[in-house]
This record gives sequence, C-alpha cells and structure tokens, in this order.
Amino acid sequence: MNIEWKTAAALAEAVNKKQLSAAEAVSSAIKRITAFDSRTNAFTDVLAARAHETAAKVDKRVARSERMPLAGVPFSVKNLFDVKGIPTRAGSKINRERKPETHDSVLIERLEEQGAVLVGALNMGEYAYDFTGENVHDGNACNPHNAEHMTGGSSSGSGAAVAAGYVQLALGSDTNGSIRVPSSFCGLFGLKPTYGRLTRARSFPFVASLDHLGPLSRSALDLALSYDAMQGPDHEDPVCAQREVEATVPEIAKGAKGLRIAKLEGYFAKMGEPEAYAATELVAKALKVSETAELEDAGVARASAYLITASEGAALHLNRLRERAGDFDPDVRDRLIAGAMIPAAWTIQAQKIRRYFQAQAKKLFERFDVLIAPATPTRAPKIGQKTFKLDGQELLVRPNIGIYTQPISFIGLPVVAVPVWLDNGLPIGVQVVAPAWREDLALRVAYQLEQEGVCKSKPVSF
Repeated sequence: MNIEWKTAAALAEAVNKKQLSAAEAVSSAIKRITAFDSRTNAFTDVLAARAHETAAKVDKRVARSERMPLAGVPFSVKNLFDVKGIPTRAGSKINRERKPETHDSVLIERLEEQGAVLVGALNMGEYAYDFTGENVHDGNACNPHNAEHMTGGSSSGSGAAVAAGYVQLALGSDTNGSIRVPSSFCGLFGLKPTYGRLTRARSFPFVASLDHLGPLSRSALDLALSYDAMQGPDHEDPVCAQREVEATVPEIAKGAKGLRIAKLEGYFAKMGEPEAYAATELVAKALKVSETAELEDAGVARASAYLITASEGAALHLNRLRERAGDFDPDVRDRLIAGAMIPAAWTIQAQKIRRYFQAQAKKLFERFDVLIAPATPTRAPKIGQKTFKLDGQELLVRPNIGIYTQPISFIGLPVVAVPVWLDNGLPIGVQVVAPAWREDLALRVAYQLEQEGVCKSKPVSF
C-alpha cells in the first residue's frame, strides 16, 4: 500500500524499524497535498520547510535507536491552533492580520515530542461557528469522497486532509460537534475527549465552557496513539484536568468484551433520515446490543447549549462586531449579534439545566458502560445547500447538523465517532459515548468495530 494510506501506527512502526524514513513519509505527504489539495481546499498553510526540518530530526532520533510511537507521522491542525511563524486565523478575515505566533500550541509540541511531523494548518468554519465546512474567506472545504458535498465543520480541513490521504492525523476542535460532524461526513474516526482532558493552551477559543480539542484519523488505534501522546496536566489551561497520562493503547484490544452497552432512543431516534438510524442499528447489531436507553431532556439540553454558545461566543467577539462587522461571514456575524442580545437570566437558566442534564447522564452510566447514538441526522449535504427535510420538516442545514452531537458535548462526555458505509454512497457516523474520563472504553468499542470491518475508512482516488 502507498505511504499515504498507511495508518499512523503502521507508518511509525516502519520508521522505527528503519524500513522507511520520516523524510520519505513527509515528502510523500507534501507531494500529495501539492498535487491534489486544489480539489479539496483542506489547507490554508503548507509548512514544507518546517516539515522537512522536523523529519530530519526524527530520523536522527531513530538513528540513535530512540523509539517513538508516532515516528515520522505527518499531521496537520485546524488553523485555530497556534503554529510558530504564522498567524492564528481561526478561519476569519480579521485574524489573518495578527502577528505570527512565537510558539506552537501545547498539543503540537506534545505530538512532535512523540515523533509526529506537522505539515500545515487547515481550513475551518469562521471562528468555529459552523457545521458545514463553508468559508467565505478561504473558500469551502470539499468532501474527498464527492467534492460536491460538504466536509462538515467547523473542523472542515481536518476532515478533508485525513480522508484525502494527505496526513494520517489531524487535530480539530469540538464545541458542539465540530470533530464528530466532519468524521461522520468524511468517513473517519474522531475523538472528542472529556471536557478538560486535553489542554487548549495556545489555541483560539470559541466558547470556553464548551470547547474541546481532539484528533481525527483513519483508525481507532491511531486515535488512541495520538490521544495518549497529548494527555497530561497543563498549567496554561485553567480547566485542564490535573490527571496524569492514562494510556488507552495497552487496553484497546480488549474491545467491547464485558461492557454493558445500550442504544440511545427517544430524542436520538427522532429527526434523522433513515440512514442515520440504519448505521446505528448496524453498529448495535455488531456489538450484540439488546438494550435501549433514553437520555431524558436531551432536546432541552441542546437548546441550552445553543443559548450558552451564542451568548458566550458573542461576548468573545463583541469588540470585533462593533468595529469590523463587515469583515465577518454574514451568517456567523448575524448569529453572534443575536447571541449578544440574549438576556443574562436565560444563560443562567441554561447553566442550571446543564447541571441537571449531567446528573441524568450520570444515572444512566450507573446501568451502562457505553451508549451508542447517531452522529449526524444525514449524510453530507451538498455545498451551498441551505435546507433539508428531517421528519418531514424543512429545516436550515447550518444550525441543525449537530442535533445529536450538541447534547453530548454540552456535558463534556467523551465520544468516539465511528464511520459506517451503508452502500456505495457517502458515509455516515455513529457516536460511541462513554462516562467522563473513560475515553478508553469508547476507543475499545471503536477498535472492535474496526477490526470486525463494521466501521472503517476508505481510501479515495483522485
């Protein structure tokens, strides 16, 4: 198989055994990006010189018999991560006027310590307030499986870069579903960790009380390898948990053995197209799931997440809205302006609901170890599509793609999105949800589903 379709685990193994050099892996990635990214528009910045320099350092470490779990693995990051030498755009017109950063984000540093090689920064929805992957400033990211369709957002370039075979790993952010949506639309594995598990230091925020950072990849093991490399306390992020590394790779091969798993129904069995339910049922059948459960008031939780997102996001951008409203994507600007008008009492009530809903989930996890649910209500819509029909209702696409992801991120639970291919069409994802701090359980289930061929990524040919 060509280098670009090797998993991160297989590529790192080959580099560690000196069967392949990091320089060769990076050259292959840069060559493929140069040849094909005009079709996908995943990258805003390709850092070829930096990547070659880092690869040379990795090869020197390998020559000294230093073994690294991500040796030579090319990766890229959503352009809200600080990258030394370039401005942190956050998908906006305004931010590109910032001075170049003097340091990388902490998660980039941690991945490179383990041998990974950063090759560039990625397209995204403006200020991460987007589920589509459309961007009026940098152009729309296009789904590698069908360029007429959305990648999903706001980690649009992250989904496109991994699905197109440019890199083995990409980092994204997930406030209301922005890792899981691109994973679903692009046929990838994506991990939204527990809120506070991975440091957000030196990244551009959206909604601080909801923001998560995490990886997208083409295999469950690659998610675990990158997640383990990024774990650990960090004083720069005040909400980062003071937990030491709790490695998930050593236990991942246990799969779903011994786990109590239920399929979420109620709210999660409404408003979707048939393929969303078919994918979830396929996963449930593979895991021999016979029990169902209901996460009560998930709809109220989603509405509360909307209130907090809009009001907190608006507060962050208030000065920009006052001084440079014309430089925003109109869709993003109007939603932020609306958020600025939300009464404080509503936001306070939403936070109370958050605590209530968290307690509901905690009770459910007394009975079950893992829950499964659809990731998106539909497969990827076409780029530019404004509405779709869900349960017979004509709804706006942009705010409603995240109907199944928002209630989960609202209370910070860890989730692995797994890709399902029902036919020769586009993929659709399923969420594997675990209790707080138990990413290992979700990764074990995802790994088993991949090993059994139920969930997998598919190479694309350009």
